[in-house]
This record gives sequence, structure tokens and C-alpha cells, in this order.
Amino acid sequence: MANLSQLVIDLEAQRKQAKDDLDRLDVAIATLRKLNGRGGNVSSISSARRGRRRLSPAARKRIADAQRARWAKWKQQQKRAA
Repeated sequence: MANLSQLVIDLEAQRKQAKDDLDRLDVAIATLRKLNGRGGNVSSISSARRGRRRLSPAARKRIADAQRARWAKWKQQQKRAA
């Protein structure tokens, strides 16, 4: 019976330690939320706020032209190698 009493005492001490750890985590989370200026999830806010970036037609054309040039260069090298 003495072992059982000691086991209960040890489990209660572990429960208190876990509760203290959770309380510290809650404080840290609340602090991070306050620093962020919102009450939401800290990790997803940067991507949610930003939204989808849009390219101008001129930028899309430059990207497409550069890709066509890369493909043309690659095809030229394949013809030479063959």
C-alpha cells in the first residue's frame, strides 16, 4: 500500500508540472498573438494577408520570352549533340 500511495503522489507531482508547462505555453502563445496584432494563427497570417501576386502583361511576356530562349538554346544543343 505504501508503494501505491507514493505512486499517487508522484503522479500528482507530474500532473502539476505538466499544468505549469501548459500555462507557460499559453502565456507564450498569447504574447505572440499580441505581437502579431491579431488573434489568429501566427504561422498562416503572412500568406493569408499577402494573397495572390499578379504579374503585369509586360512581365509575363518577358518571362515567356526568356523561357522560349532557354528552350531554343536547349534544342540547339540537342541538335549539335546528335
